Amino acid sequence: MLKEFGVLTIGDAMITMNPSTTGPLKYVTQFERKIGGAEMNFAIGCARLGLGSKWISRLGKDEFGQVIYNFARGEGIDVSSVDFVEGVPTSLNFKEIHANGSGKTYYYRNPSPISSLSEEDITEDLFDGIQVVHLTGVYLALGEPNMAIVQKILTIAKQKGITISFDPNIRLKLWSIEDAREAYEKVFPEVDILLTGLDEIQMISGKETLEELVEYTARFEIKDFVIKDGEKGSKLYRKGRWIESSGFSVTPVDTVGAGDGFDAGYIYGILNHFDEESLLRFANGVGALVTTVTGDNEGLPYLEEVENFIGDKKAVER
Repeated sequence: MLKEFGVLTIGDAMITMNPSTTGPLKYVTQFERKIGGAEMNFAIGCARLGLGSKWISRLGKDEFGQVIYNFARGEGIDVSSVDFVEGVPTSLNFKEIHANGSGKTYYYRNPSPISSLSEEDITEDLFDGIQVVHLTGVYLALGEPNMAIVQKILTIAKQKGITISFDPNIRLKLWSIEDAREAYEKVFPEVDILLTGLDEIQMISGKETLEELVEYTARFEIKDFVIKDGEKGSKLYRKGRWIESSGFSVTPVDTVGAGDGFDAGYIYGILNHFDEESLLRFANGVGALVTTVTGDNEGLPYLEEVENFIGDKKAVER
């Protein structure tokens, strides 16, 4: 069945090795195999909320690549633009989780299968039925040639009147803040919705106060400037004013993927014409639910779960 709205994203996906115990990775002896990747998480989040979700990627032609492909397809993601690559293994990462739910990630993804993707692979038919293109800084960080691919995506999307959302998702293990800033500032002029952590936009802009951050993003004529601030909630700058929404009180066990979930929730709200307060509340709810389950995307909720959690729908328990 065709979904009413379609969202397109592009990026690497990885086998994620989740530790069986918390603490420094060097003391962990057992791991559970899961699947991760910022764009993959976003695509899953959108699909579970009921959006049509298309993912462009490349995977190693190996057992792990097949695991990711089958998983994505099982989540209802359109994988027609995902191909397998000979000679380059599927990307891996190992997570270190601390007792409070925070942690670190160690990547084994250089080279990544997605480095085989070229500008010629980005064709106009990929955008049929798409209302939002969502990009992240992770894909840009994986290789310099990826900028040309992103620029082609932006050009086609703008020609077709498709909304562009962007999450910087800074990965300083992959590139420097200077390289990241240079790349982001090439993308920002085409961005309609900027979804960023407070610390991220402060690093990118070199600014600290909200007033300074607004002045910085105004240079690029970004329509929705959204700051994600974890348990504190989020805020949106739109049409000259700030709108704020408090976070939800949960006991986090794994914070990885919460930002990707927030992004999916926000885009769902945009496509369904939520008002500003409802947009932030809904996205906060999705992000909070992600943190209550171990794994990058296991906690991404279905629509009814979000509605029950944020109080927009009364759950029938029995």
